[in-house]
Amino acid sequence: MTATAEASVKPADLVADDSARSAEAVAGRPPVPEQLVGWRDPSPRVGWIITAAVTAIAALTRLWALDWPKGKMFDEIYYATEAQELLRYGYEDNRGYMFVVHPPLGKWLIAGTSAIFGNNEVGWRLAPALAGIVSVLLLVRIARRMFRSNVFGGIAGLLLALDGLSVVQSRVALLDIFLQLFIVAGFGALVLDREQMRSRLAGLLAEGVDLSDGIPTLGPRPWRLAGGVLLGLACAVKWSALSFFVLFAVLSLMWDRGALKSAGVTRSWRSAARRSWLPAVGSLVVAPTAAYLFTWLGWFAGENSWNRHWADSHPSATRLDILGIRIPFNWGFLPPGIRSLGDYHLNAYRFHEGLDSPHAYGSKPWSWLILGRPVSFYYQGDGVRGCGAAACSRAVLDIGTPVLWWAFIPALVWLVWRWLTSRDWRAAAILVAFVAGWVVWLQDPKRTMFLFYMTPLVPFLALGITMGLGAILGPAMRPVVDPSDRASILAERRWKWGVFGISAYLGLLIVDFAWMWPLFSGGLLTYDQWHMHMWFPSWI
Repeated sequence: MTATAEASVKPADLVADDSARSAEAVAGRPPVPEQLVGWRDPSPRVGWIITAAVTAIAALTRLWALDWPKGKMFDEIYYATEAQELLRYGYEDNRGYMFVVHPPLGKWLIAGTSAIFGNNEVGWRLAPALAGIVSVLLLVRIARRMFRSNVFGGIAGLLLALDGLSVVQSRVALLDIFLQLFIVAGFGALVLDREQMRSRLAGLLAEGVDLSDGIPTLGPRPWRLAGGVLLGLACAVKWSALSFFVLFAVLSLMWDRGALKSAGVTRSWRSAARRSWLPAVGSLVVAPTAAYLFTWLGWFAGENSWNRHWADSHPSATRLDILGIRIPFNWGFLPPGIRSLGDYHLNAYRFHEGLDSPHAYGSKPWSWLILGRPVSFYYQGDGVRGCGAAACSRAVLDIGTPVLWWAFIPALVWLVWRWLTSRDWRAAAILVAFVAGWVVWLQDPKRTMFLFYMTPLVPFLALGITMGLGAILGPAMRPVVDPSDRASILAERRWKWGVFGISAYLGLLIVDFAWMWPLFSGGLLTYDQWHMHMWFPSWI
């Protein structure tokens, strides 16, 4: 663990290089602001060991008996089937459903492992499993940079590795785990871009450059470009990624303005608009759009793909209904294929907006954080044998690990307080993700929704809990105790209680995960054991 962790409750969490500050003082230059000083891991090998250990746990929980249950569960009947259609034709050709309402990237990924391992349970489910494993790996690396601690990076990854919802989503051929992967990866790229931007500003200041009147060009932003492309690919899995994309893009732009202000730029808004926001159009608009359209190449190339030639028989002049106002619009300047795809998207949008039919396992956002209504993907009772009792059961219940999820609300309350009192950028980032992944669903309560819509949000809530645990611990290193100094004695006592509290919580989480494991994996239980796992009537 590093000498100090950004997960602590200290307002000034950034660590400066004392030798660099001494050199600046000798040269007569003002020190580089702490907000711009980067983090160098003093123990990168330890970081990779922790990353490998947590990733191994994620791999074990997601790959174990991946071919069970047999057959297609829940919406695998759609996505695994459409993946085979992509392999045959390059586009979905299920005429029984008229048109397909989700973009193709997630189904292409399922098709990729199906092409290698066959049209079977392992072939369908291996791509989601790999996506879940990589999500955990990425979260460890992102968290360690946000909190400047290998241990806290490992804790964040462990929370996600032991989240039941993420485990179940990684073991079925659905789309939401791919959404989690690309959103986490895109966010991580933007965090690295934030660090790179601040490192360049710190370098200029260290060289004695006066930035008060503005800044020179800061050079290429490869991590911002990567973040834009990854978030564009997230939208190519499901459109619900759009809220993350928009809010994370705005967050990245605001990070830049904050960096310029910390660097002493007097007109930080103007400089940000000139040096950051205008160039960001390429990285955060053009590149994501191109990445999204690229995933539709099979549809463009298919002569018989649904709606492919709509523009051939429809005029380019139309009227758009915006907030009840019909506005004339002519989009004849676009190629016919793009206009046909636009009409396809309009039909899909209308489908989603009108999707309000009741579902036995449907739930509303206000019940998600307390696990009010999980989704039963699989249940078999009659005819199941081998449990040593008269009645046996096998079930796959799409539900989060309760000990983890029931900590989300307290963590969110603390994050709000943390941001209000210290303007901590990490708290703000997690709260922005919460708005993108939960609050946005409140605007259309009549729509049919499910608990697994939380899948892309869980990693960020895991970051929130990790940050809260860091606040309990305080400074990551055990304080040096001076028997004559009461303050140091109290600091050590707090540190010990913090270690105990974190260990107790993680131990309880592991026990809870082990208890719920049969429901995550379709394990064999007696009927009485299965019923003991159903803590609330709404879980049945």
